[in-house]
Amino acid sequence: MTRAQQTISIGLLITSLYLALYLQLIPLPELVQTEIVPVLPFWGLVSFGAYLLFRLGWNVMTFHDVPEAHKELVAEIELAKQDLRRLGVDVD
Repeated sequence: MTRAQQTISIGLLITSLYLALYLQLIPLPELVQTEIVPVLPFWGLVSFGAYLLFRLGWNVMTFHDVPEAHKELVAEIELAKQDLRRLGVDVD
């Protein structure tokens, strides 16, 4: 199963579960049915956004510099500039 198929399957499962709750096919107490179930999609969206912001902040905070990769990239840029100069392109 590919990643896309897995994501679609999970999305359909969550959607069908929510619809079963919203259409009262699964019996719940009246307070839960009227106060909590209608706002579950918004709660899920806000929670997912908070999770993504946390992951972004964590990855920025724990970002590791790689000096070797920087040196390799600079060398490749210089090689590309030399090739372009040889072909008659002004790169500076």
